Amino acid sequence: MGVETAVNIDDLYRIAKRRTPKVAFDFIEGGVEGETALARNEAAFGRYNLLPRYLNDVTNIDQTTTLFGRNWAQPFGFAPTGAAGLFRMGSDLNLAAAAAKANIPYVMSGASNDTIEDAARIAPDHTWYQIYAARDGKITEDMIRRCADAGLGALVLTVDVPIRPRRERNARNNYSHDLRKITPGRIVDGLLHPFWTYEYLRNGGAPNLGNWVPYAPPGSNVHQVLDFMATQTPASGQTWRELETYRRLWDGPLIVKGILHPDDAIRAADLGVEGIIVSNHGGRQLDRVPATLDAFPAIKTAVGDRVTLMLDSGVRRGADIIIGLCLGAAFVFVGRAAVYGVVAGGEAGAAKTIDILSQQIATNMAQMGVTAIDQLGPDRLMAAVSA
Repeated sequence: MGVETAVNIDDLYRIAKRRTPKVAFDFIEGGVEGETALARNEAAFGRYNLLPRYLNDVTNIDQTTTLFGRNWAQPFGFAPTGAAGLFRMGSDLNLAAAAAKANIPYVMSGASNDTIEDAARIAPDHTWYQIYAARDGKITEDMIRRCADAGLGALVLTVDVPIRPRRERNARNNYSHDLRKITPGRIVDGLLHPFWTYEYLRNGGAPNLGNWVPYAPPGSNVHQVLDFMATQTPASGQTWRELETYRRLWDGPLIVKGILHPDDAIRAADLGVEGIIVSNHGGRQLDRVPATLDAFPAIKTAVGDRVTLMLDSGVRRGADIIIGLCLGAAFVFVGRAAVYGVVAGGEAGAAKTIDILSQQIATNMAQMGVTAIDQLGPDRLMAAVSA
């Protein structure tokens, strides 16, 4: 099966998994500790049913969504996904290009392999940047300057990585950024995934962290740049004071990603941020954390329309996106679904992710008797009855 014949995100998942060695694919798929948050994220959407209304004219379905003063073709975008270039070379720019062609936002990860400037050249009106604050505040401030100089549309501060988590799959696989270390298991894994292995070895190993190269010691090789970033992040000492600084430095929309507590949402709103992405980092930071969808309603109640509320984590279908919108999210971001697509087929695979989700949204909206995004609300949901 190729990406052109994929019917749903699960198909893209299977294609990506076949292409990628276990040690690398487990990095994509894995959560933290017992990985219970992964299951909770997806299960939370299953607790809602979509409530249809019939005898409405659904000839024309409009998914256009207004966010931060501009119109987007869909009510979803690509969430930041770090190290995407490790799984398929050039993935960051492939995601940016696909997003630009589809007119959706792409959030470049603070752990991307390509650079802010390269993404801005490919998708100048569609790229946002996710900041992983550095322990050296001057580095963070310079990255914000680079985002402004490149004309990026928004700055996204991820706050849910105060320390490096223990991801047990990675520990079990002895994962590191240099996968050239030879072990019998890796030899077999590499032989079973020849296209990925050839690409990885031809490139000389792991791709660089392009945005961090200017800050590493002069002459640093790829692995020294990766090691340098590891000394700078996570910035365990980051507080609300730093958020105030970023607010002063950045004139565009400032979005905080990773908030789950209503009081934190209120404090972010008080500091003047324009947006919050309610998120548990896809279950990759704290295992016994609420599902994003479960945390969202209390945050919506706490801040109302003071800030633009969005969400991510656990989204696998267009119906999941609709559920988030019905609960009051202005926008929904997809992470792993985007990675499955781009790993499976590069830019074409990323575009397929968009196409699949867009078609699913349109079909579900029509079945619900809904023709525009602003018609979605809590009255279109019904709690699922457990057996």
